[in-house]
Amino acid sequence: MKRTIRVLIIGDVVGNIGCMMVQKHLRNLQEQFQIDATIVNGENSNQNGRGISSKIMNSFKHNGVNVVTTGNHVWDNQDIYEYMRHNNDIIRPANFPSTCPGTGVTTFNCNGIEVAVVNVQGRVFMKESLDCPFLSLDTILNYLKHRTKVIIVDIHAEATAEKVCLGYYVDGRVSCVVGTHTHVQTADERILPLGTAYITDLGMTGSLNSSIGMKKDNMIERFKTQMPNKFIVETEPPVLMTGVWVEIDSQTGKAIQINRVKVIDQDLRAA
Repeated sequence: MKRTIRVLIIGDVVGNIGCMMVQKHLRNLQEQFQIDATIVNGENSNQNGRGISSKIMNSFKHNGVNVVTTGNHVWDNQDIYEYMRHNNDIIRPANFPSTCPGTGVTTFNCNGIEVAVVNVQGRVFMKESLDCPFLSLDTILNYLKHRTKVIIVDIHAEATAEKVCLGYYVDGRVSCVVGTHTHVQTADERILPLGTAYITDLGMTGSLNSSIGMKKDNMIERFKTQMPNKFIVETEPPVLMTGVWVEIDSQTGKAIQINRVKVIDQDLRAA
């Protein structure tokens, strides 16, 4: 059994162009940083930027993704419901009602090491009325404590303060806490005092000259007029992919290092 493992975690994949970016560059990143396992947030990977399909899941798996996390857009494409009922390589926020399809926690074997991945959603500035992510994590960590010490948490949330507080709340009890949802990579990656790696937001995988992966002119008009306006995925290059890779001591579950990742492709275009 390896003493340490390296986990690559990629921010929200947006639309077909984001999926193409994963297909083109993920293997190179895995080789460059000697990655053992890969986690991707895929809740925006559908063609229209909302939801995910079983076909996209199969593509992610083909390209070396172990687990896909999600968030508030997980239910936007009903095609994924049946997939989630029968597969645990995609998870939804654990603090959604238990009657929802799928689960909020999963484990997989990585070089003889059991790795757990947990997904929760924040409540500040989010539309959904959900259970407390802090208390939901307490319950899940109690379940996991006899299974593994290597635990990755994706907190899908809008408010920076909520993400930071959750990071400190589970510091020393999980290996890594990463934030998703805002699609803008933050520069605060660090190891918290008790050994948990942390970053407020991984960023996204999508068109750089956009508003969080969507065509900026439509978004600007919406902000100016306050009138409804359709969000359309931007497909023009350059396209970026951001996230982090984390090295974890498999015996203690403590993080050894966390490093930001950023790839920009000047030429990638949607087919």
